Amino acid sequence: MKANPKQLLRSLVTWTALLPMVATVLVAYLGTVLWSLKVSMSNSRTFPSDEFVGLAQYERLFNNDRWLLSLENLALYGVLFIAACMLIGFLLAVFIDQEVMAEGALRTIFLYPYAMSFVATGLVWQWLLNPGNGIQQAVRQMGFEDFTFDWIIDQNKVMYTIVIASVWQASGLVMALLLAGLRGIDGEIWKAARIDGIPTWRVYVSIVLPMLGPSIATVFILLSTAVIKLFDAVVSMTQGGPGTASEVPAKFIMDHLFGRANIALASAGSIVLLLTVLALLAPLLYVRSRANAAGGDK
Repeated sequence: MKANPKQLLRSLVTWTALLPMVATVLVAYLGTVLWSLKVSMSNSRTFPSDEFVGLAQYERLFNNDRWLLSLENLALYGVLFIAACMLIGFLLAVFIDQEVMAEGALRTIFLYPYAMSFVATGLVWQWLLNPGNGIQQAVRQMGFEDFTFDWIIDQNKVMYTIVIASVWQASGLVMALLLAGLRGIDGEIWKAARIDGIPTWRVYVSIVLPMLGPSIATVFILLSTAVIKLFDAVVSMTQGGPGTASEVPAKFIMDHLFGRANIALASAGSIVLLLTVLALLAPLLYVRSRANAAGGDK
């Protein structure tokens, strides 16, 4: 069967249009990952070196107390940030889904913080949490002179302040994504539940949440990648302090890349973070591929 010249031309134009994206993926993404992997197995300092040292940089990395502290901080931050964003975002979505008055304005108000730069958010919260002129000082001026809210300068509590600021900014995005999922649920389900006398909370737990599975998975992936990339909020709020109490992996990498001229150790840290992202994405991609395969077999 002869190929249609118009179809061949259309296919050629399509593949030609895709070439810039393919080149970007191969050079900008895959190329830089491979280069970082090569550097992480070298003895590079200020400039790249071809001296191969195997996994020595990774051994140095995981023997570094500052790196281990950054991982602990990231784990604490990740659990609290994801849990709080999902809970608050879901509750906001349920509230908006009740067809409240000024729904459009409320959606805008809840989503607006996400449109702000994390640097701007961090600076605002740094001012609010500053014991000298923020919330603590304002409450004391009201007459509560013993009130104390100095978490941002407390080594044991500083990470919680970063969680508060981040949750304030990201909850609106979770609300928007879950609200879209809620609006996709057939209204007949609620009519049937009311007829059967099923409590509202039971409908949400047993029916609505399972139906929101794809939306929740998307939210989880977005929040998880945001956790791993955490940098600007920490820098703008605490600079990793007090001391190194709020150190996170991304700041560790940037400090060693630009401040300590140790690109090999910084590259090793970046490869570890990349593997963490892949570990988060792999289960989701596997589940989706199985679901697509099951759908295709029907």
